[in-house]
Amino acid sequence: MEQLPVLLVHGFASSAEHNWREPGWVDLLEEGGRPTIAVDLLGHGNSPKPTSPADYDAVETLVADQIAAYEQVDAIGFSAGSHVLMRLASAHPERFNRIALLGVGEKAISGEGDSTDIIAALEGEPDPENAQGVVFRRLADAARNDRTALVAFLRRPQERLTADDLAKVTCPVLVVVGDQDPYGPGEGLAAAFPDAKLMTLRGVDHFGTPNDVRCMETVLGFLDV
Repeated sequence: MEQLPVLLVHGFASSAEHNWREPGWVDLLEEGGRPTIAVDLLGHGNSPKPTSPADYDAVETLVADQIAAYEQVDAIGFSAGSHVLMRLASAHPERFNRIALLGVGEKAISGEGDSTDIIAALEGEPDPENAQGVVFRRLADAARNDRTALVAFLRRPQERLTADDLAKVTCPVLVVVGDQDPYGPGEGLAAAFPDAKLMTLRGVDHFGTPNDVRCMETVLGFLDV
């Protein structure tokens, strides 16, 4: 029986290489017989890097184009990549067999938080007190991303996800979030899906989640790799 491919969608300021290949996700999945589709989001990695927010209205569409040849896929997202997957799956639930969402929690639908601190760190010299902004700036530079393009990505026009959107996602969903992640906790997000499980990683922050061995083992088991 042919195995479903796995769509991998990285986090903000990262890339497919940095988020999925370097930590070993791609190797583990392919060794388990699963083809992978590791995409670079618009403005990241090897994708085009426009600098106007209006040019980012097609972020989800461009990811959907990468799986157009497949009737159905499994998918793993991290942070911004999880948001992209939630939007795609709410619009086209029939395209997804199983989805693992890493580094997201109930703030995804509560509307809490904004990108002000991250944008400030990307546009000028970051305030040492702005810890989150400093980390994202370092990540952007390590992944060789363009800061101006990343700011445009954050400022792109988009409507907030709602619980009603997520209720349309009919496939099994796994939410994985660290207990030190400012975007958590995950209970409210998991409860919004018709069929979801939550894994909370003890002692793990936002950026540590996709590199955590417990996360990898749980996600691979969820996908039955």
